[in-house]
Order: sequence, then C-alpha cells, then structure tokens
Amino acid sequence: MAAWDLSVIVEDLGPDAAPITISVASDLHIGGVILKLVEKLQIKRDWSDHALWWEQKQRWLLKTAWTLEKWEVHADARLIFMPQHKPVKLGLPNGIILKLRACFSNPVFQTVMGICRMLGIRHPEELSLLRPVEEKKKKKDKDLSEDIYDLTEVPLSSGTLITFYLKDVLNFCKLLCFFLIRWLDSSRCLMQQDIKGNDRLWLRFKFFSFYDIDSKYDVVRVTQLYEQARWAILLEDIDCTEEEMMLFGALQYHISKVSQSEPQMLCSNAALDDLETALQSLEVKMEGESSSASELLKTMTAPDLNDYLKIFRPKKLTLKGYKQYWFKFQDTSISYFKSKEESIGEPIQQINLKGCEVAPDVNVAAQKFLIKLLIPAPEGMNEVYLRCDNEQQYAEWMAACRLASKGKSLADSTFQSEIDSIRSFLAMQKTNGSQGNAAASDESINPHSLVSPRYHKKYKPKQLTPRILDAYQNVNQLSLTDALMRFLQIWQALPDFGLSYVVVRFKGSRKDEVLGIAPNRLIRIDLSVGDVVKTWRYNNMKQWNVNWDIKQVAIEFEGNVNIAFSCLTADCKIVHEYIGGYIFMSTRSREKSDVLNEELFHKLTGGHEAL
Repeated sequence: MAAWDLSVIVEDLGPDAAPITISVASDLHIGGVILKLVEKLQIKRDWSDHALWWEQKQRWLLKTAWTLEKWEVHADARLIFMPQHKPVKLGLPNGIILKLRACFSNPVFQTVMGICRMLGIRHPEELSLLRPVEEKKKKKDKDLSEDIYDLTEVPLSSGTLITFYLKDVLNFCKLLCFFLIRWLDSSRCLMQQDIKGNDRLWLRFKFFSFYDIDSKYDVVRVTQLYEQARWAILLEDIDCTEEEMMLFGALQYHISKVSQSEPQMLCSNAALDDLETALQSLEVKMEGESSSASELLKTMTAPDLNDYLKIFRPKKLTLKGYKQYWFKFQDTSISYFKSKEESIGEPIQQINLKGCEVAPDVNVAAQKFLIKLLIPAPEGMNEVYLRCDNEQQYAEWMAACRLASKGKSLADSTFQSEIDSIRSFLAMQKTNGSQGNAAASDESINPHSLVSPRYHKKYKPKQLTPRILDAYQNVNQLSLTDALMRFLQIWQALPDFGLSYVVVRFKGSRKDEVLGIAPNRLIRIDLSVGDVVKTWRYNNMKQWNVNWDIKQVAIEFEGNVNIAFSCLTADCKIVHEYIGGYIFMSTRSREKSDVLNEELFHKLTGGHEAL
C-alpha cells in the first residue's frame, strides 16, 4: 500500500508544540503507529500508559492489533497521543478533596471501581461520578487555598488509605446540591464526556440499594454514606418530621463528640482481625446448627396479631374520620371486622399489603402512632391510615406491614428484630424533661449546624439547644459505629428515602408530572399537589426500552400495563441507567457477592435496548 503522512499531537510536549508527522500505510496496525511515534520522539521514558485518542470520533484506539484501515483512520484524522490515566480532583461526601489518578479510557463504571478499590470502599457499583455544582467565588475567598490530599503517586490497586482521610471525616463541608443531570454516563469514558485532567468531580452514592453493609469491613463506606445522608437531611433533599430532625441533630452531635475519643475506629485494619473473625463465625455456625431444629419449629407457626385499631381512608367518602374495628393479620393481608366477636365470619374488607408503600407518621410526645399505607390498585393508589393506641401496638403492626409489603409473613425470622428496631427508634424520640435542661447548662453546641434551615427560621438557638440535647440523652451511650449505623437506619426508614426525581411528560398526557425513581419502584407524582398517583414495581416489569430518536422511555409491566414518557429535566439515558442499575442491584446475592458481573451491568444500563 502507498505511504502517507499522519500527524499526531503528543500531549506531553505541551499545548504549543507542533504535531509529530510520521509516514504510515493503511495496513499498519495501531501498535506500529505508536512504535514509530515513540522512535521519532527519541525521549526515553515509560510510554506504556499512553494511547491514541481520536478527537473527531471521540474514541480511544485501544485495539492496537487493528490497522488504520480497519479503524477508518485517514490523513485528516486529529489524533492525540496521551496518557490513559490522569489526575482529577475528587470531592468526597465529607467535603475532603483528593487528587488522584483516574482512568480516562475505561467506562466510568470501571473507573469508579478502581477509585473505590484504592479508597477501600466495597460494592463500588453503588457509587458513580457526577459533575460538581459551579460555585461563585467571593472576593474574600480569593486568597484562601483549599486543602487537597495528593494521592497521584498511589497505584489504583492500593487499598490502604482508610486512615489517611478519615481523620477529617467530620469537617463541616460546604453545602452541596445534587442534580440528576450531573451524573456521568457509566458506559462511556471520561474523555468522551469532556472531562479533562485536573478537572473536579464528585464521588457519590448513586444507587440507594446498599448491599451487605458490615461496619467492621466498611469503615470508609459507612462514613461516606453517613456524610451523604447527613447533607441530604440538612439540605432538605428528603423530608422528615420535627422529632426526627432533633434526633438526627442529636446523633450528629454525638458522632462528632465520640469521633474525637474513639480514634481506634479510624485506624482499624480489618485484615488483622481475619483469623479472629473466622473463628467467631465458625463458633456461631456450630451453635446455630445445634439450635436450628428448634428455630425451624418456631418459624413454622406464625404469631397471632389481632387487635382493635382505627382506620381512616382520606379519599373514601363512606369512612369519615377514624373508625374503630377489630383487625386480623394473616399472611400478607389484613382483614377488619366490626368487632372481635364477628371475626369468625366474613370481614368487612381484606387488604393485601404485598407491594404497598408503608410510611410512619409518629409523634411520641403527642402519642400519635399512625401507619400510612398506599395500596396499589388499577385506578391508582388507595390511601389507608391505621391509628394505633400505644408504642407496643404500633411497633408490632408497623413491623408486620413492612414485612407484608415485601411479601413476607409474620412467620419470617426478622419479625421480632423489626419490632425491636422500631421500639428502639421510638425510645430515642422520647423526651427526658429535666435531664435535657440540665445538660443544656454544661454542653456547648451550635444547633444551626445540626438541623435544616427551616428550623433556623422557626426556632432560636436557645430553643433548639435543649431539644437537641434532650434527644441526645437517648443516644449518648452509643459507640461511634453504632451511632453511625443508627443514623443510617433511621435515614433509610424515612418515607422518601432513595428517591431521585425527574420531570416527565407521560404519553397521552397534556401536563408535566414527576417521576420518582426508587430502589424498588417507579412512582408517578402529581406535580401540582405532590400526591402519589401510581406506583410500579421493578419485579413486575417485563421489559423496557428507549426510543433514542424521540427520547422516550417505554416500559411494559405484567397484566398488560404499558407506560411511556419523555424526560424533560434530564436525559432519558440517565433514567434508563437508573432503572437498569436498580434491577442489576437486585441480582446480587451472597453466593456471588465477590464477583461483580460488569457485563450484565452494561447490558442493563448502557445499550439502546435494555432487555
């Protein structure tokens, strides 16, 4: 074949350097092109990380055995010879900025895996990268230099940096605001998304489906998750009651105090405890085997759950206000009767709770114990409120409703632990009266750093302080690990937990609506009043696809239910990745937890057709 000249820009020579011209033929493979280029440069150094980037096509030429002809590269191609790994400034949820080398040639999914491996964060599939919010610098901030930890010399295979940056884990970082449109595409590389060397990115948890959290092995994961949850609450990205906010404030205050006196958590090394853990696990297993027969016998018979409760249906005219009935829980359904004596006959109604939404509405001080149920129905969502008389009754029925919504009966082994968890949460919300006032005299806190802005406006600091310290009396005995885990548990129990929102236009509709994307379902929300109109669960989904020409997502569910919508405030690719990502998260199991099926992730999130 005839020889022709190919010009290549070498990034390492600087922006003003002239391109290097080499003589090539169309049957020359990319490896040969690089060899010729390096020989002409006559610079002795390690070029193994370098590759060719085709700027017009936004493509890395990584298959070095392919010829120029196969790549369809011609003389007018603008090729750049550059390193595949470049430094980026990575902002963590706790506000700390790390400067590290990230891979610019692999899909973002793989780049995140490398970063998480270095930082010691398990289950990297739950995280992703997003563009930061552009901040306007004030004049007085011009001379202020931010602290950046330079880790560019640390290889991506390292996993020893846990203690390095957790020392400053409780720094009060700047207010952050997260937007759906800022997430990077997991299936494309950083170069394809216009990210340059030394650019700033955020590392955040994207998929709120946290698998196998172990406080012993997940120190970094738990701490960064706590920081992200904390800011979501402080910035009012998620709603909570006033009592819950005071409890969140108390836990933050306690975590801040205890972290200064429990440095051992920050420098714990799980590897040193492997032998002890293995022995303990073996001991527990042996004890478990001896008692497995009795445990099996216990779970074969479900406990009885019957009591008088009050029911209210806001959208049903026949039930005005709360009315008392005798309720009976069986399998995943509740039935109610006029009285206990009539419970041997047919119920007034039986409600199947499988697939329903369960939300608490509790105020311990006011003795208000409500369970809000959203029951899926063909015409939308049926709303039902159950009012309990006391804490014990609420804990039992709330635990039962939560299990039933997941398709589990009262015979499930987690029923009692769910009750205990709810009672523990209620105990934390109890006020201590004089104890809290006494504590206020010798405790110095900044309440505005612990609660969201709406409470800054509603209460003065001297009013907030005793309330936070009152709640603090219920958590001040917790260890640092237990306090972090309790904070995350309460956060995950909030009704709006894990929801990401996008404004959409449903096919056949003339008005804009909100689509809530949750770990296990999609929620159609009325934009004008905020009411839930309909819920669709992923486990009822048969298939979905995207019409990339008109930017429309179409989903088919069981029962011949079809929906289609176009996205107005985010690219439909982001919604497509969210849905596919959550379905991927649901496929994880303990048997294969150490093996991440990257191919399946890209199949579900990256292609034009998901299934």
